[in-house]
Amino acid sequence: MSPCRKALVPVVALVALAVSTGQAQQASAPTPPLYASKPIMTSAVTGDERKEMVLLSVAIQPTGAVPMHTHPGDCVGTVVEGSVELLVEGRAPRRLAAGEAYGNLRGTVHGFRNVGDTPARLLNSLLVDKGAPRVQLVPQATP
Repeated sequence: MSPCRKALVPVVALVALAVSTGQAQQASAPTPPLYASKPIMTSAVTGDERKEMVLLSVAIQPTGAVPMHTHPGDCVGTVVEGSVELLVEGRAPRRLAAGEAYGNLRGTVHGFRNVGDTPARLLNSLLVDKGAPRVQLVPQATP
């Protein structure tokens, strides 16, 4: 083997290692969940110890959706960023953009789908039964 080729062998090996390490890191990088919901604040309700107010932040990635579900109380919210479709069982989907609001009464089966190319953010206010699960999934429901 020529001296020039001998000198290239370690360089080629290092490049191959760097490329394979980069691909492994890309493959193992965590992908964000398609949606996430987190409570920002919980508060008592004046005059009713059985109820609580909950402020929820919801993030939905492009192509993501919040599965069909219900709440043990009323929910009102607004789209803060992006655009979504509000899916309500038995109704046509309703497209909402940033600044638009929606409301769902207790037990309404509903979900959301991001219809944009950027993440969508929602802000929901729930008036719910204190101590009850805030969300109940309804897997067999269809919009």
